[in-house]
Amino acid sequence: MLKSRWAGAALALSAVIATAGCGAATNNTANAGNAVQNTAGATTATAPITINETGSSLLYPLFNGQWIEAYKSVDPNVSITAASTGSGTGIAQAIAGTVQIGASDAYLSDAQMQQNPSMVNIPLAISAQQVMYNVPGLTGDQHLKLSGDVLAKIFSGKIKVWDDAAITSLNPGVKLPHQPIIPVHRSDSSGDTFLFTQFLSDTSADWKNAVGFGTSVSWPAVAGAIGVKGNDGVVQALASNKYSIGYVGISWLDKATQQGLGYAALKNKDGNFVLPAKENIQAAAQAGVSNVPDDERISLIDEPGANSYPIINFEYAIVNTKQPADMAAALKKFLNWAIDPNGGNKDQYLSPVHFLPLPAEIESKSQAQINKIGG
Repeated sequence: MLKSRWAGAALALSAVIATAGCGAATNNTANAGNAVQNTAGATTATAPITINETGSSLLYPLFNGQWIEAYKSVDPNVSITAASTGSGTGIAQAIAGTVQIGASDAYLSDAQMQQNPSMVNIPLAISAQQVMYNVPGLTGDQHLKLSGDVLAKIFSGKIKVWDDAAITSLNPGVKLPHQPIIPVHRSDSSGDTFLFTQFLSDTSADWKNAVGFGTSVSWPAVAGAIGVKGNDGVVQALASNKYSIGYVGISWLDKATQQGLGYAALKNKDGNFVLPAKENIQAAAQAGVSNVPDDERISLIDEPGANSYPIINFEYAIVNTKQPADMAAALKKFLNWAIDPNGGNKDQYLSPVHFLPLPAEIESKSQAQINKIGG
């Protein structure tokens, strides 16, 4: 299943990652150099060490808003830096060695693993993505029903107005305006794009054949469409443009709804329209857990189940196992804390960003991946 999901996107994603690495490495060289210098000069396990993380804007609020501060009391000798640069950049810089952790909503492809066999993909938590829109007149508790096929037609320009029959037929009784739809998508190399386009590819043969999926895709030319960087950029673009629609990582849900944006109930594999509620994300995760391989590279998109929410994913730490001894020890300690239900996977850290903890069997697999670091 992994190979078939990546077959259409592996080459394109590899090229994107290579490009992202070239563009982003300069900004992080100083921090990476400091980390190496600190590790090389360390004489004991308590010498100061800096772990540098960059990548997913979906994972960023958990690192920057929760984990970094909390970990200071766990190991005061370890400093963690985080940057929201997009999953593609996180992957590229982790492979290049300019950061120790590449935060990503996407796992590495078969081709990338063959080219970089020392890399591991470590799930840290379970996340999701919602489709958000700015349609004046819809109240906050009015969630439009949308399917993957309808979304594919919107983002390919085949559905152009909000009161198109394909949308109104899913939403009887909802008065929709005869206004042009403004699609908003990511312009950077993004794990959110990977998730969204994978959902479209799984539910629309036309999208799969014409566009496919990846951290970057060749978006169809649609009049008025807007491309922006980061989840924060998508939220701002949606808030600033009436009649727009876009995809946003769930860690940005609160900020988006505070801007007056609505979010959709999506049609799942069983044909039901479900919201990205905790219990629906959990239902989808439970459906997919038994299929997770030892290397933990797997799509959780459109899992079966009456209540399964269709766009969920693991949030990954992409890490090179080849690390100096003291950096390896610091990384292993932090990552094991991050996935521990009594550590970083506590509800007090995950709930503010609407993430869910790893199931016990996935925590064990992640521990096995972490144990490869420095080995």
